[in-house]
Amino acid sequence: MISPFSEISASSCPFFSHRQIRHALAALLCFTAFCVAGSSDDLSTAADSRPNIVLIMTDDQGYGDLGIHGNPLIETPNIDVIAGRSARVVQFYVSPVCAPTRACLMTGRYNYRTRCIDTYIGRAMMDPDETTLAEILRDAGYATGIFGKWHLGDCYPMRPMDQGFDESLVHRGGGIGQPSDPPGAEGKYSDPILFRNGQAEQQQGYCTDVYYSNAMTFVRHSREEGRPFFVYLPDNCPHGPFHDVPQDLYIHYRQMDLSNHCFPQKVGHLLPSKHDNDTRARIYAMISNLDRNIGRLFQMLYEIELMQNTIVIFMCDNGPNRDRYVTGMRGKKSDVYEGGIRSPFFMHWPAKLQAGHKVIRPCSHIDVMPTLLEACAIDIPDKVQTDGVSFLPELFGQTVDRSDRILVIQSHRGNRPVRYHNFMVRNDRWKLLNASGFARETLPGPPKFELYDLQSDPLETIDVATENPDVVRRLQVAYETWFDDVGSTRSDNYAPPRIHVGTPHENPTVLTRQDWRHTTGKPWYRNSIGHWLVHVAQATKYDIRCRFAVDDGPGTAILELNDDRHESSIAAGQTECVFSNITIPAGPLRLEVTLRHGDIVRGIHQADVVRK
Repeated sequence: MISPFSEISASSCPFFSHRQIRHALAALLCFTAFCVAGSSDDLSTAADSRPNIVLIMTDDQGYGDLGIHGNPLIETPNIDVIAGRSARVVQFYVSPVCAPTRACLMTGRYNYRTRCIDTYIGRAMMDPDETTLAEILRDAGYATGIFGKWHLGDCYPMRPMDQGFDESLVHRGGGIGQPSDPPGAEGKYSDPILFRNGQAEQQQGYCTDVYYSNAMTFVRHSREEGRPFFVYLPDNCPHGPFHDVPQDLYIHYRQMDLSNHCFPQKVGHLLPSKHDNDTRARIYAMISNLDRNIGRLFQMLYEIELMQNTIVIFMCDNGPNRDRYVTGMRGKKSDVYEGGIRSPFFMHWPAKLQAGHKVIRPCSHIDVMPTLLEACAIDIPDKVQTDGVSFLPELFGQTVDRSDRILVIQSHRGNRPVRYHNFMVRNDRWKLLNASGFARETLPGPPKFELYDLQSDPLETIDVATENPDVVRRLQVAYETWFDDVGSTRSDNYAPPRIHVGTPHENPTVLTRQDWRHTTGKPWYRNSIGHWLVHVAQATKYDIRCRFAVDDGPGTAILELNDDRHESSIAAGQTECVFSNITIPAGPLRLEVTLRHGDIVRGIHQADVVRK
């Protein structure tokens, strides 16, 4: 029998404070069951069957928001224990923002091949022709479920239920509290309205608790049916807004000093002097609540005797959403420095993997799909071309020569990628980057290349570009080759996907500012203007139901369908209007609704396209 305390000690976790060790040991008192290995017969039986998969990905958490990574204040005892009993990839990369990471994770391909370019205004939608990990596993007999944040398209044919998931319980858009929230549920982390297989459904409880409870029910049902399962748990926490967090944990952290000087700052990049203690307390409360739920999940896997042969992965989608402790690395969410693109990666699989084993070579989100498929002995379909490679051999401790491998990460605002804009390229040793910033759509000037030797300087403290022009040029050429290649995947590679309306799969179709093609003003501001690009599947009559912010004066609502124009008067204080029985031909359509109040022109909030 393996001692549940065998890996939670000051010697094996040198960055733990004594206080954290006490918290972790206390958690282990209720956590012992799932940490104890089964008999050799159980292990043999489990190892001969296809593994189950639970893929956990948090939103905006960051590398340093874990006790096991040296954070002396945050309390994540369950994750810390799991990490100690997992194999780990110590240099694991993700994109600096969320939707691109999700596209890479689901397809094993660079997101620029998938049409997923940005995080909003229609560029977080993934092309429905992409083949997802869920589709491949479903076709191989797995039960597939997603619980949390999809962020690759809210409408048919891009919803998770259209992309391989048997069961889906998700929020719309990139997060709760965004323009894609359903009416009456704006910003509700507690008792949210979520979408179960496309239908709005009122929930009870905090969102993370809801996701995990439903995922656990799905696991139990899959076990009863005798099917292996793939559970994708992409929580939207600790993404903002931060107004609604677990209160007991918030009160606990609010009473603590979470100042930057309380964190280790002996090496690497120092944290700024200023911080927001209240916001940090709220973020930490969300993360500790997540930790509790992961403990619940593991306890259940033990109780139903599935822990040994269930692969559980823990990772994050990008760096932290505020300046926080990242073990001395530089940067946060949206940056291409290490702090913005490094994620924890723990794979817990007692039947096959050695606890504590570390994979040193760089890996990334595009590698997860081929790794999991190899673990399940499932071939990648011939029609599917991946950029990622399986790192399962390295997880097993095998030596694989990947000295020629190049990884590229790039993300910035806009409708298409710009050469050299906010990118990094690296091999085993060197990393070249241009930190031109995520927020702008265009490159502000000639690229300012920085080069770091990550073998001797993993925290990126010394730029050695001037001293190594040959390395700079070699990596620059590799990046240029990559950029040209991912941009040539399709003839219209960066055209946004179109939402389909008038299909039997979805009626009504809800159009929100998450997916509109913004044209004027700031995309989500009240007076901004945008339109939707849709494909009309069936020529028939439609109602267009419009929702918008109240205005004190009367005005006119104008509906434009390609060159067809309709008008409707709206009274002062009115927040909805309907264009009824509008005949729309089949084919591509540009749909726009604007409101005119005197000289002011503004867009609507949401539109329901209802096939009659």
